[in-house]
Amino acid sequence: MTPYPLLDTISDPAQVRKLDRRHLPQLADELRAFLVESVSRTGGHLSSNLGTVELTVALHYVFETPHDRLVWDVGHQTYAHKALTGRRDGMATLRMHGGISGFPKRSESRYDTFGVGHSSTSISAALGMALAAKIKQETRKVVAIIGDGAMSAGQAFEALNNAGVADADMLVVLNDNDMSISPPVGALNRYLARLFSGSTFNAARKAGEKILDFSPSLLEFAKRAEEHVKGMLTPGTLFEELGFNYIGPIDGHDLESLVPTLLNLKNLKGPQFLHVITKKGQGYKLAEVDPILYHGVSRFKPEVGIAGSKSGAKPTYTQVFGDWLCDMAAADPRLVGITPAMREGSGLLRFSERYPERYYDVGIAEQHAVTFAAGLACEGMRPVLAIYSTFLQRGYDQLVHDVALQKLPVVFALDRGGLVGADGPTHHGTFDISFLTCIPNMVVMAPTDENECRKMLTTAYHLDCPSAVRYPRGSGPGVDIDQALVGLPLGKGEMRRRGSRVALLAFGSMLTPALEAAEELDATVANMRFVKPIDRELIASLAAEHSLLVSVEENALIGGAGAEIGRVLEEFASDVPLLRLGIPDRFIDQGDQSILLAEIGLDRNGIVAAVRARQDAVDAADRPPGRGQPDNRKD
Repeated sequence: MTPYPLLDTISDPAQVRKLDRRHLPQLADELRAFLVESVSRTGGHLSSNLGTVELTVALHYVFETPHDRLVWDVGHQTYAHKALTGRRDGMATLRMHGGISGFPKRSESRYDTFGVGHSSTSISAALGMALAAKIKQETRKVVAIIGDGAMSAGQAFEALNNAGVADADMLVVLNDNDMSISPPVGALNRYLARLFSGSTFNAARKAGEKILDFSPSLLEFAKRAEEHVKGMLTPGTLFEELGFNYIGPIDGHDLESLVPTLLNLKNLKGPQFLHVITKKGQGYKLAEVDPILYHGVSRFKPEVGIAGSKSGAKPTYTQVFGDWLCDMAAADPRLVGITPAMREGSGLLRFSERYPERYYDVGIAEQHAVTFAAGLACEGMRPVLAIYSTFLQRGYDQLVHDVALQKLPVVFALDRGGLVGADGPTHHGTFDISFLTCIPNMVVMAPTDENECRKMLTTAYHLDCPSAVRYPRGSGPGVDIDQALVGLPLGKGEMRRRGSRVALLAFGSMLTPALEAAEELDATVANMRFVKPIDRELIASLAAEHSLLVSVEENALIGGAGAEIGRVLEEFASDVPLLRLGIPDRFIDQGDQSILLAEIGLDRNGIVAAVRARQDAVDAADRPPGRGQPDNRKD
């Protein structure tokens, strides 16, 4: 007998809407069990998805999706949504090469109305959709589902501020899964939610407005009295002031409360705001106890849970950074560690416990994080901002104006530089070299191994200007790490192999495949270390001794490290050809890192093939006319 008798009958949300409401809890239970089983086999985001099961079922039950638009925020809340919208079989390929995405993706399904991988975009996108429907005179509901920390970002409040005055016909659902802004849920809150969203209450409110319309002072008094009553009973005053009709908080796992409230809100016009309380990891005890550990998981056995890391395993670059941060903090009391809601992912857990007075998690607020660091630097502190490469993109204006323009000594520890694998194009760090090297006053470094990463972080820390150390996801080659806090000579690379004719100039993670390719090519290999300032003397000497230079980087070719080498060669008036290898001008899909690198020619075989193809072209161009061609002359 199938373990999912009801779920097996659901291939699209229309079938959910045909169910008797009494069967919805069973559907939710089966859906949650399926998610645990599925994610345990593929890996992925677990805790946050377990927390949105009932909410997802209720939304698809009440709204006519996809005609009504569901706009999900923080895309790792959408596995239940994917399973209910015809992609349940595809969950076996979740986040794999050629499989379905771990985030909403418009090209994947008509039910994914807006693509998302970064947080706090749902209200802005939903407002655009709601106003587009208004302009086109289309009748549809638009629902933004935001949560899992996304309300800490400024864009969410910018959108709320705009939506309130735009009088958009939309609903914002706040999935509050950490109790950070809410009192405990109880019977009173449930009763009030039903009351405030019901037709009787809202009809009475509108009738009262009409009756009191003749007396503006009385009308204003009545509105403020209503706000104060709500404010005493619920935490919705802020959202009411922004122009929303606030409802909640209610239990996000109670379908008997969720469905009637959503049905009431569906019939209300204007901006509505529903506050629901959910629990990360709901229904799977191990995830409930430790939702952070089960936030993003690799394959595991559900009955056992996540096993501890194997002793003797190579440290990841993230761990190398975390160890360095603690060591440097012990040596210098000026050091301050900052993260935009990525304490565990960025390796700051031990630092936060050891130096709580110098640790700041600013929430999902990358813009604020950068300028906050700038303010600390203005007062003589030494801020280190630990941030994923892809997330620094959100603080670019602040990086330029608030840090670099003022030449402030902020260290940017850029984790996940390069291709990250299963999280796909929204999380690949493929642009940082390009967008950092064009900024004056910046120093940009890319380590080739764990020991070099530690040395580069020390180098960056002692500079009197902004600097970035970009390192890849996962482990490095596994070299011994010098625990001394010793830096590197600024702007100097190193020779790693002597060969002939061809010189490979490798940046960061690309040194290993470059060395492997060099063995077959008998090529010279240079570990460039610094993208900016780049080692001009090393480039000049390599150009003088070789007939072909090849730059290799795990970054976009446009504006990347290879482009910087080309600029230097142009300044030298060098006629040595340059072959630039890197990430092509397209978004790279999800998949195992080794598969992706091979696909774009950044593994050993790809480098060898590209170099040989260029050598053949150069040799053909140098060959005298007619040489090697068949002799077709007649006697």
